[in-house]
Amino acid sequence: VDKVIYPPLIFLGIGAMTDFGPLIANPKSMLIGAGAQLGIFIAFILASVLGFSAAAAAAIAIIGGADGPTAIMVTSKLAPDLISAIAVAAYSYMALIPIIQKPLMKLLTTKKERAIRMKPLRQVSKLEKILFPVVVTLVVGLILPDSITLLGMLMLGNLMKESGVVDRLSTQAQNGLMNTITIFLGVSVGCKAKGSVFLSPETLAIIGIGLFAFILGTIGGLLVAKVMCLVTKGKINPLIGSAGVSAVPMAARISEDVGREYDPQNHLLMHAMGPNVAGVIGSAIAAGVLLACFA
Repeated sequence: VDKVIYPPLIFLGIGAMTDFGPLIANPKSMLIGAGAQLGIFIAFILASVLGFSAAAAAAIAIIGGADGPTAIMVTSKLAPDLISAIAVAAYSYMALIPIIQKPLMKLLTTKKERAIRMKPLRQVSKLEKILFPVVVTLVVGLILPDSITLLGMLMLGNLMKESGVVDRLSTQAQNGLMNTITIFLGVSVGCKAKGSVFLSPETLAIIGIGLFAFILGTIGGLLVAKVMCLVTKGKINPLIGSAGVSAVPMAARISEDVGREYDPQNHLLMHAMGPNVAGVIGSAIAAGVLLACFA
């Protein structure tokens, strides 16, 4: 944890399990992933107002990205004494996505919008899937090098999967390596949850700000999706906006579940996966911005 080894390895496994096809087929969904990062930057302002240092506020704010490994990496570099509280908050809210997101989705969309059926996505070629991780790594690496530790590993894992020439390594990254690192990460972070640090009013403030950030991230994605729905004259179902947070694939499944409540034959899962994987990329980029500013 101190050497920040686990998060990049987890991103390698996530990349090996991720299909970027929906994002490539509908690149506009990147806007939803960007909108869902609203919670990170509003939470940073709130944490600063409440008296946290700039570095600690940045570490707390990243909870809004709904990405546990990213939160651990940023906290390890900016505020290592807060790692146990921030990790617990980040993973707790990822687990509580169905409880947190569904009321917000129903509050911010109409019944008519929730019943919108989207056209099937186009078929993405093998060449596009292989070029995508290479191009994203080069572009983001040149613009924001601080993001490349996580984003580069994410794209490496995806390239291993899509290339089809290292199946054994890809399978190991998806299963054995991912499971092992997850166990080690949980135990290591748990060992850092010392009572003198964890059981404090500061921890309650972190959990509260984290919830606020997560709610705002969901709202940001939904609002961007609603605007896109208006611009496209009803071709985009705003429910996929909640999937802009980077909890893959849980957030996309919630979009599917809520959509089918109003039309059992309406399947939004693949459409929601576009914003969902865009959220992963967005949270890694946001982490790079915060590290560049405060590390």
